Amino acid sequence: MEQNRLEGLRSAHIREMESRIGRVSSRVEDFLEVIVELEDKNGEASVSEIASHLAISRPSVVRMLRKMAKEGWIEQIPYRPVKLCPKGREHAEWMRERHSILFQFLTGLGIEETTAHHETEGIEHHLSENTVRQIEKMMKNFEKREP
Repeated sequence: MEQNRLEGLRSAHIREMESRIGRVSSRVEDFLEVIVELEDKNGEASVSEIASHLAISRPSVVRMLRKMAKEGWIEQIPYRPVKLCPKGREHAEWMRERHSILFQFLTGLGIEETTAHHETEGIEHHLSENTVRQIEKMMKNFEKREP
């Protein structure tokens, strides 16, 4: 039994290391989530608003935004609000969908909404798209069965 658990841990660690290649970091995803929400709410996302919503310093935001601009997630002009590039918008929309699916799943299990939001934030960056789609499929099957 212990050997199976150890082998499972080893396998999971190897898979995690391999899946990091090409995966969007959870930090970039956090920024994308905030930027898309601010753009949709206010029409723009300023450095100070991003810093406020992520509870980090403005210099830290500026550093990350430079990196994200180089990677093609955002357009950034110094001293101007940030704008998502199509790549950033597309990924941010997927993240919204993923969050919604996982939130519905957790609340469907009877988890209180505040806790479900918090726990969704904790797990959403670690699940593959395939896993999220399977959860979505399972939930749709349950909905069909309900009277």
